[in-house]
Amino acid sequence: MKKRILIAPLNWGLGHATRCIPIINQLILHNYTPVIASDGIALALLKKEFPTVETIELPAYDVTYAKKGHFFKLKLLKDSPKLLKAIKAEKKATKHLVENYNIDGIISDNRLGVHSKNIPSVFITHQLQVLSGNTTWLSTKMHQRVIEKFNECWVPDHENEPSLSGKLGHMKGIEIPIKYLGPLSRFKRTQIEPLYDLMILLSGPEPQRTLLENQLLDAYKQSTKRILCVRGVIEETQSKITIGNITVYNFMAGQQLEDAINSSSMMLCRSGYTTVMDLSVLGKKAFFIPTPGQFEQEYLAKRLDELNLVPYCKQDDFSIDKLDHIQEYKGLDGLNTNANFKDLFKLF
Repeated sequence: MKKRILIAPLNWGLGHATRCIPIINQLILHNYTPVIASDGIALALLKKEFPTVETIELPAYDVTYAKKGHFFKLKLLKDSPKLLKAIKAEKKATKHLVENYNIDGIISDNRLGVHSKNIPSVFITHQLQVLSGNTTWLSTKMHQRVIEKFNECWVPDHENEPSLSGKLGHMKGIEIPIKYLGPLSRFKRTQIEPLYDLMILLSGPEPQRTLLENQLLDAYKQSTKRILCVRGVIEETQSKITIGNITVYNFMAGQQLEDAINSSSMMLCRSGYTTVMDLSVLGKKAFFIPTPGQFEQEYLAKRLDELNLVPYCKQDDFSIDKLDHIQEYKGLDGLNTNANFKDLFKLF
């Protein structure tokens, strides 16, 4: 019998789900049976990517961002009772799954309650340190206590410099094995004749996703550039509309999205960590607009700017002429994961 591995990405934008795609592929390649568990658009995306893989819906965290960045932490604090209730429900659901679905191992990408004392459990995160301003010490300590409930922690980054995550993914003192996978992306770099001058790639929780979409479509509506906009809204069927020189898709998946990025001269997107990994593997020039108030994205954007790799600006400061600076930066240019999954999966 093939061992059945529950793989459960957090539904917080699409990044956690998309970086699980290469892991699910590796599980299949190494003769395991993946069982996908998530909720919302993360689950919807993985159902489209893996239509024959068994899927299970987990309790939703239902966390949304504040409309104003400086209220981000306050909004999370306000939502914390709902979050704790969801994690409690998630733990109960996981216990049921392990007992009734013949689960042999767990891989949780930032789902805090998906672990078990009875089977090997892995936690995936690039945030060993959780930045939260003047409460970073507290948020990091709380996260560390969650991580230590698992058997291992896998970090999708290089162990040594140059790294993509910087101080986020590097910290000592955690009392379980930390294993570095290298950057993790579902994409491969190919040389394709440029079809678009600019690709706008959107994702992340509402309402900030929609606020940025409206801002960028308005900014570029008179542009003569060939622009592709992928809204990051997972729906039953794919839709496509044209607004002037902008081609707008509600979502793209798999090979279509890989081809679209490879055939775009430059990218305009959030500075989420999975996006950083994808663009590094694809060797793309980019401009970042971090989600307002999200300390992690702001740190990554500022760090990559200081390394002269990718320019960025705050959402309220954006204007289309800022993209003229992209050519002054080196751009991201890295390799895909070099992890030995055969050894990693021995845990199960």
